[in-house]
Amino acid sequence: MSQQPQAMNRTGWGLLLLLSVLWGSSFFFAGVSVKELPPLTVVLVRVGLAVCMLLPVFWYYGYKLPATFKDWVPFIGMGLLNNVLPFGLLFNAQTQITVGLVSIINAMTPLFTVVVMTAFGEEKLTLNRFIGVFLGIVGVAELQGFDGSMDGAQTFGILLGLGATLSYGFSALWARRHLTGVPPLKSATCQLMCSTVIMIVVVSIFEQPWTLDPPSGKVWLSLICMALFGTAIAYIVFFKILVSSGASNVMLVTLLIPITAMMLGYAFLDEVIQVQEIFGALVIACGLLFIDGRILKWFTRK
Repeated sequence: MSQQPQAMNRTGWGLLLLLSVLWGSSFFFAGVSVKELPPLTVVLVRVGLAVCMLLPVFWYYGYKLPATFKDWVPFIGMGLLNNVLPFGLLFNAQTQITVGLVSIINAMTPLFTVVVMTAFGEEKLTLNRFIGVFLGIVGVAELQGFDGSMDGAQTFGILLGLGATLSYGFSALWARRHLTGVPPLKSATCQLMCSTVIMIVVVSIFEQPWTLDPPSGKVWLSLICMALFGTAIAYIVFFKILVSSGASNVMLVTLLIPITAMMLGYAFLDEVIQVQEIFGALVIACGLLFIDGRILKWFTRK
């Protein structure tokens, strides 16, 4: 992130827009699903279907599964921090707040990543990163409201969303320390396998979905689309952008995801887009651009 961003060609921008739609739509599909199914059950279906879709690609490229439990440990940790905890928190948050608001809070992920990396000595806290984190805090405060009004459900939903972004920050730390050099497709597939096993145990204890009425056809369609487009295909597109355009450019997708999520929530879930949500999203976006270094680069050029 301290390096200057690489220039992206038309293909790179096209893939970035595609990824924003894929990940943005996953918030919408989750919003539809949690109306009829418990949140943790939705997490299980998402990771379980996604790993079934990735495994054929995994084997096609000749990868092999870890042979010992020690070899599985890095993927277990990544599955917990990058899938189980954040998905569980985000889907529970969507029972309290709108799809659009959850996606805006999710855009705080790079900011929390900077905080975690700095706290554990992996990266230095430069001035532009400090400004970026500060703007992120201001953006979240704007989402909640500066007037001191505290709606219980909304506040709880925001806190759940922030917990998910913090978990993503720790997943980045875990990946740097334990998964360096692991091919991205192998990392994605193995962590999703671990996440699926963990979620089977968790869901069996806490939600027992087999005792519930079967979900409607639109929920099944949402679950399949979320696993296929918002997880399996999104991972592939993400890693392609990462290789071709660099990490700084991939981070820009977090600026675009809320647009897709908010539009889908408005169009299909009758969610109202609040002015403070738009303003908060813009402030968070400015924070991300400071962390990325682009704003500083623009001012330096001028």
